[in-house]
Amino acid sequence: MPRPSTLRQPSELFGEKEFYLEEFRGRSVLIALAPEAAARRIDLNPLASTVADLVRNDTRVLLWWPGLGPTAARRLRTAFGRAFARPGRAARRTALPAVRLTGSAHDESVRSAIWMMLRRDGLCILGGDGTGPGTRPLDAVELAKTLDVPKLVFLDPRGGLLEPKVLSFADENVLDMLLRQGEAEWSGLGDRRELLIAVREALTSGVEAVNLCAPERIAEELFTYVGSGTLFTQGEYFHVEPLGIDEYAQAERLIERGQREGILKVRTPEQIADLLAVGFGATIWGRRLAGFASLLTVPYADARAGEIAGLYTITRFKGEGIGERLVGRLLADGEARGLAYVFACAVDERAQQFFARLGFERVGPNDVPPQKWAGYDPRRRARVVVFRRRLAATDA
Repeated sequence: MPRPSTLRQPSELFGEKEFYLEEFRGRSVLIALAPEAAARRIDLNPLASTVADLVRNDTRVLLWWPGLGPTAARRLRTAFGRAFARPGRAARRTALPAVRLTGSAHDESVRSAIWMMLRRDGLCILGGDGTGPGTRPLDAVELAKTLDVPKLVFLDPRGGLLEPKVLSFADENVLDMLLRQGEAEWSGLGDRRELLIAVREALTSGVEAVNLCAPERIAEELFTYVGSGTLFTQGEYFHVEPLGIDEYAQAERLIERGQREGILKVRTPEQIADLLAVGFGATIWGRRLAGFASLLTVPYADARAGEIAGLYTITRFKGEGIGERLVGRLLADGEARGLAYVFACAVDERAQQFFARLGFERVGPNDVPPQKWAGYDPRRRARVVVFRRRLAATDA
């Protein structure tokens, strides 16, 4: 199973999937199939397609499959053959890069065999016999700990945690609460206590993040912010903070992408620098900017107004929370500064719906400071929609 090219075409638009693929690049992911899922004849195409995307991305993928018998191996070989086939060419049946776990991954010969397959194919399937070690969630955790894998994905037919809808994010505090005496049972999660214990063990042993989702929805879980299941992390997954100087380059790239897509107006490097100086970043895992926005106040000081400018997120204002939390932080900052109102201008329809959903009212161009329109492109002004939201500080 030769490794496909890792090059991404320059013409591809940057989006959520590309954002997360960049995060995974050069790292390792352990995907562990629950015994119930392995025992069923599940559709393997979504899993194989996601694994192929990760491998093309130069991500090392380990697939933990309890009870990997001849039938499962044949189905995997067929699914991966299709997923890795080059466009316009028929799928090929190739040897499955698999290691049978008859012993512990602490065994140096096991680790050596795993690495040789990852080195050659970017993929290694780890199969247990389905009856002894290698069939429990804690076995997958032990494997992740031994190999020092930063990302663990549990594929369970039941998907993520429900309360009453899917709980998208959970940290160690939530896990501790659920694992108190009787709490999981009271929450309807008693049958998943063993899995929750395994997740907590993974996080306390150094695994950065654990995903829990249904096998057929793995791509949505790994490549979108909203996901499809539950993401468990050691600490808070998401932060909104004033931009640090080392984040300016990342934020500038986000702004440039927004300009290329027509969501943001084109600004000079000097104008972008002004945005960065008063900008806030939405950071995922404390490393990567998933969104940016700034609150411009100096040009509108006489009107006690602020403008939300340069707002751009990987979710394109679809309501998954990044844009909402950025704007919420800017509104709080505006109130702390004693502003009378905050306004924003948008030409993108989804951005317009986003501001309306957050309680901004649509107003006319003359309802915001005239300084906003000094030197403004007349063609863009003819398309732009203005939104305004009054702040609590007005009543002071």
